[in-house]
Amino acid sequence: MTYNIKYDNVNDTVNNWNDRKAAMVDLIKGYNPEFLGLQEVLFRQLEYLDNSLINHRYIGVGRDDGKQKGEFSPILFDEKKFRLLDSNTFWLSKTPNKISVGWDASMERICTYGLFENRVSKAKVWVFNTHFDHIGVKARKNSAKLILKEIKQLNIEKLPLILMGDFNLMPEEKPIRLFQKKMDDAQHISKTTHKSPKGTFNNFDINNPMERRIDYIFTKNLKVNSYIHIDKRLASGKHISDHLPVLVSLSKK
Repeated sequence: MTYNIKYDNVNDTVNNWNDRKAAMVDLIKGYNPEFLGLQEVLFRQLEYLDNSLINHRYIGVGRDDGKQKGEFSPILFDEKKFRLLDSNTFWLSKTPNKISVGWDASMERICTYGLFENRVSKAKVWVFNTHFDHIGVKARKNSAKLILKEIKQLNIEKLPLILMGDFNLMPEEKPIRLFQKKMDDAQHISKTTHKSPKGTFNNFDINNPMERRIDYIFTKNLKVNSYIHIDKRLASGKHISDHLPVLVSLSKK
């Protein structure tokens, strides 16, 4: 599952995190993803989710200082099913190993990844999670190239791989086309028909037709059994976040 949870803006009186967080935990527990890539996560939000999701632990760092400051793009994984073998975070910039802002981006952007091993089958899988800039056109283009470069350098064994996140790009835009050329867009190869809302961004507007698809899950060397945008809401009818979570069921080829 990939899910932009909307950062905890303390000045937000209408869609405050404290009014949304319990429902978000219920949603996540209900679908119980083995891997969960989140975006716009402040450390206090991450602590809450980490404490609430008992079987999961997280990897990732804050983008502002490489520790706890600023937004995370963490990966939470089911520790009972998977063992972490390796992990890291790099910045989407010309200096990926340093805290930095890339190209024409509005702020620091990162990609967190991990190599995991199934505790029973010993099968390995790489999982990447990212959040692209919402303003920088050059930054989004170069961020896509950088991630593909990092994947090529890391995945020399050509293991199964998952890349997910909020890319702030529509399907027809060039960076998404580049990912689709190098990897499988999970929506395109899913065995089941996509019957949920077309898009993933709702902007907290309950009347939004949700036409904008900007959150994706890409795969390599995996079958996609199902794909869905989850439109679950609060009891009041309001959205839990300004993005819908994307959920896929995967299996080995």
